Amino acid sequence: MDSRLNAFLERADAVLARLEPLLPAPREAVDWNRSLAARWVREGRSGYLMPLEVSLDMRLSDLIGVDLQREQLGRNTRQFIDGLPANHALLWGSRGTGKSSLIRALLAEYAQAGLRLIEIERDHLGDLPRVVEQLQKLPQRFVLFCDDLSFEAGESDYRVLKSVLDGSLEQAPDNVLLYATSNRRHLVPEKESDNANWKHVDGELHPSEAVEDKIALSDRFGLWLSFYPFTQEHYLNVVEHWITQLAQAASLSWQRDAELDKLAIRWATGRGNRNGRCAYQFARYWVGLKLLEQQP
Repeated sequence: MDSRLNAFLERADAVLARLEPLLPAPREAVDWNRSLAARWVREGRSGYLMPLEVSLDMRLSDLIGVDLQREQLGRNTRQFIDGLPANHALLWGSRGTGKSSLIRALLAEYAQAGLRLIEIERDHLGDLPRVVEQLQKLPQRFVLFCDDLSFEAGESDYRVLKSVLDGSLEQAPDNVLLYATSNRRHLVPEKESDNANWKHVDGELHPSEAVEDKIALSDRFGLWLSFYPFTQEHYLNVVEHWITQLAQAASLSWQRDAELDKLAIRWATGRGNRNGRCAYQFARYWVGLKLLEQQP
């Protein structure tokens, strides 16, 4: 009997040795007293929260020309932190206009009040129930952040996502909120054929079912914030702000003039983008160039 038992145990050890590399590594729970942000990482059929080292350099005051959007999202976030009713938010509009930066700046503003940020990719939103389950009953307030939430023509995943968002968001504890960004307000592109079946009934306009189905995904968000392309004046003001910040940190003296404005406009024209991201990139280029010229 002993020899048979020993043989069985040896075989079991051999099987476990082969299976062990295939099993997910044990993960420690995130210490939210030390970590301000995390990212949901898919692993096999499940996943885990990976702590992130984040910079709190971006402040709400650094976002120039989006005062209304900043105030509305800030007010919604303050309500959330204070345990008051608040809405899930969709920030939509032109690229590079500060949508993602605004959400990340909230962390710098409210981290001391208990706000935490969790990044989750669009393709992983089906894991929302698992994520929410790990956050309930914790004292911190969590914003789930999904960047670039949109779908291309022909993709039908939005129907599955709509159901997941419905179930997860409606049953989410009061310490979890979803903020998403997109270049589109309706997340799913509409076709001309979708609008072919609109009709009037007793003077009322009734959209087709296809349109209703696509708009329904955006309706999961109670707060919609719109971001528009920068005017030239807006763009130059953002350039001035970032040059001021970078020059001050490097003890560089400078003064805005017409030549600088021309260079900034030429920079934006060459990239086909006149937005906040472009302004920040130009500021880094210009300040770096001036510092290089000062070197012996």
